[in-house]
Amino acid sequence: MTTGTGMPAAGVRVRIAPSPTGYMHVGTARTALFNWLFARQQGGAFVLRVEDTDRTRLVPDAIDDLMAGLRWLGIAPDEGPGIGGDAGPYLQSERLAIYRPYAERLVAEGHAYRCFCSADRLRGVREARQSAGQKIGYDRHCRDLPPEAGARRAAAGEPHVVRLKMPLAGAATLHDVLRGAIVFDVAEIEDVVLVKTDGFPTYHFAVVVDDHLMGITHVLRADEWIPSAPIQLQLYACFGWDEPVWAHLPLVLNPDGGGKMSKRKTVGPDGRPLEQMTLVREYRAAGYLPEAMFNFLARLGWSYSGAEEVFSRAQAIERFRVEDVKPSPAAWNPEKLDWLNGVYIRGLEPDDLAARLAPFFERAGLAADLARLRAVVPLIQPRIETLADAPGLVDFLWADAVAPALEELVPKGLDAASTAGLLAAAEATLGALAAWDHAAIDAALRALAAERGLKAGVAFQPIRLAIAGRSVAPPLFETLEVLGRDATLARLAAARARLAAQP
Repeated sequence: MTTGTGMPAAGVRVRIAPSPTGYMHVGTARTALFNWLFARQQGGAFVLRVEDTDRTRLVPDAIDDLMAGLRWLGIAPDEGPGIGGDAGPYLQSERLAIYRPYAERLVAEGHAYRCFCSADRLRGVREARQSAGQKIGYDRHCRDLPPEAGARRAAAGEPHVVRLKMPLAGAATLHDVLRGAIVFDVAEIEDVVLVKTDGFPTYHFAVVVDDHLMGITHVLRADEWIPSAPIQLQLYACFGWDEPVWAHLPLVLNPDGGGKMSKRKTVGPDGRPLEQMTLVREYRAAGYLPEAMFNFLARLGWSYSGAEEVFSRAQAIERFRVEDVKPSPAAWNPEKLDWLNGVYIRGLEPDDLAARLAPFFERAGLAADLARLRAVVPLIQPRIETLADAPGLVDFLWADAVAPALEELVPKGLDAASTAGLLAAAEATLGALAAWDHAAIDAALRALAAERGLKAGVAFQPIRLAIAGRSVAPPLFETLEVLGRDATLARLAAARARLAAQP
């Protein structure tokens, strides 16, 4: 068996076929990932086809965003726009000449017909059926128009569409790998439009022609497309083509399980309103790692094993089977994603993490010198869940000076004068150190606390405030090592001077 392009149909070929009417949704990314995994597991090809026939809703840079998202996730297609392949072109808008003879064939063989109903007439039919409590749909007014008459009117330039002539009775059965046999009453399905008045094909028509000509063997798509299946089954039957293997994947739901994953207002842990992210580009900008997102998306509807939640892409490829995908919807779990992202961050080599952090520090207005970032990595790597968390944790290290609140500088049980004395002693102690490293700093400051009869927490509070300007900061001794001796002594002196100036 060969496809219409002459390509052999042997071997697995899967595809994703998004419309460039918006930026890449995480649900699209999950569908792409499952297709990619299956193609890699089977030694097949993963194809990207862009269904850009809805010209009124195109987003100019949506295709670039899609390609960037796929590359970021590490699941770039084997064929597609800008990549090439033997089954192109891969933009439907460039395939109009390919669709035309297939539409003409359907009309000639009596499987489709030209419909000349105006928009006003269709609106009237819809309103009348709605008023009568009937199912809204086309009334098949032009179905029995003699083909010769239709051809004459079309040749005269009369606007028209081409509609599929659905059977008036009977059943269509979709054999789905995940859901078994799904039976449809074809009498309930209207004669849908296949070719619009502008000559562009509709989704139902183009998807069948393209999948056949591109040799697609398996269609793994979201289960929201199940209602369209009988239309496509009818087209395969009309053309006498073999169907692909069907697998309709479960939807990705909002975290509360209430509907398809969509933007919505939520409340963050601090009580402030947040907007739930739904786009791959948003998660990338928020500092999530592609490895973590890959792992997380793979878990939405599929389980690597009963016990293991963290796995590599090589492990996922080895174990992935379409039959193991659960047909029930999977809810997005932001807490699980944060945890997983933290796991992957902690597993990065320090130099790798420093390089990944650089754009986030630059975005925060902090000079992203890699050597300096490498020095701060030990301070933040165990403590961040996203790359975007890092600048706010250590931005004080980039400041020329800090100004902690005076009331916070004075620990409980001390006054301003005794706290200033403590800071002066710390300044002298640290200034006299022979070696400037966190172990020496640790030993010296603990000895100072003991000498002054203070608990470590009390003694270190004003030092931490003087250095970081806040009470929550990375470990003190490692922070001082990174900040450096001169800057440390200068900040201790500045805090001491502020305390001394108080009445």
